[in-house]
Amino acid sequence: MKINWGTGLVIGMGLFISFILFLVFKMSTNHDLEHDLVTDNYYQKEQELQDDIFAQQNSADMEKQITGLKTDMGYLLQFPEGFDPEKITGNVFLYRPSNKQLDFELPLQLTDPNLLIPDNRLLEGRWNITIDWEYEGKSFRFKKQIIY
Repeated sequence: MKINWGTGLVIGMGLFISFILFLVFKMSTNHDLEHDLVTDNYYQKEQELQDDIFAQQNSADMEKQITGLKTDMGYLLQFPEGFDPEKITGNVFLYRPSNKQLDFELPLQLTDPNLLIPDNRLLEGRWNITIDWEYEGKSFRFKKQIIY
């Protein structure tokens, strides 16, 4: 049987459409490729954006920034020495982009300018650290992406 160019074109288009539909079906039903929203309350987070901008600007205006380094005991955050650690209040939020079940939050209760995030709470990989803190009525926000 001889196939003319019109029939070949229709067969080729049919095969291409079938291939695309197969890929869409496979991608939508594969549970290994599930991705959650970045955050559950993204509309509420959008409304807090201006406060976030002011707090980040306050952090950027500081002479010395918060530093962090990986140690054998965990991840050590060091606050600038010019601040009295007893007057710092706030919290530390660690966000794991690949798995929201690993996200956790720690309160800031400092007696010295260092905060240790224990090694048993952190798995190897990428983490986003957000520190929302207040010192003498002025709010600050520190954000950093780390590879632990």
